[in-house]
Amino acid sequence: MVSGPGLYLMDEPEAALSFTSCLRLIGLMDQVARDGGQIICATHSPVLAGLPGAQILELDDEGIRTAEWEGLQLVDHWRRYLARPDFYLRHVLSDPAD
Repeated sequence: MVSGPGLYLMDEPEAALSFTSCLRLIGLMDQVARDGGQIICATHSPVLAGLPGAQILELDDEGIRTAEWEGLQLVDHWRRYLARPDFYLRHVLSDPAD
């Protein structure tokens, strides 16, 4: 997947990966950084965004800004969804009474 230091551009690499595979990818990304490489990664994954030491830039309607993992919108959405999926699913699933 990656081979030594270099510049790697990744566009949503988590799209086809399981949770465990995302963790393996974080390990590879960390090794690239430790070897002196750089990675630019566009992601919607709170798992990949959680790589320790990563500089996180969040893009939204107002532009681009530096962000901390705990303050990312995607982290907030995932936390709320995992805590109460019904709050989200009620907006997208049909009501059985219909």
